[in-house]
Amino acid sequence: MSKEAVFTLKLEPELRAAFMAEAEAAHRPASQVVRELMREFVERQRQAREYAAFLHEKVDTARASVRAGRGRSNEDVEAEFAARRARAESGL
Repeated sequence: MSKEAVFTLKLEPELRAAFMAEAEAAHRPASQVVRELMREFVERQRQAREYAAFLHEKVDTARASVRAGRGRSNEDVEAEFAARRARAESGL
């Protein structure tokens, strides 16, 4: 992969010194570590956006189901699972 872009940032001297020492202790160039951190950050952000979209779609689907009368009350669900628990506890 071509490395043509330059990224400049300001940070505390103590943080830079600690980072450089850790990169050196790991026998890795600091620039390689920064690239890996950036890739990990980009991937986490992508996954978070995808999950948020998935969740939004699930909620919209559930709300549409309730509006269409296909939903069940909390009381009905609680009663059904209480009966299931009772059957499971009695060994049936």
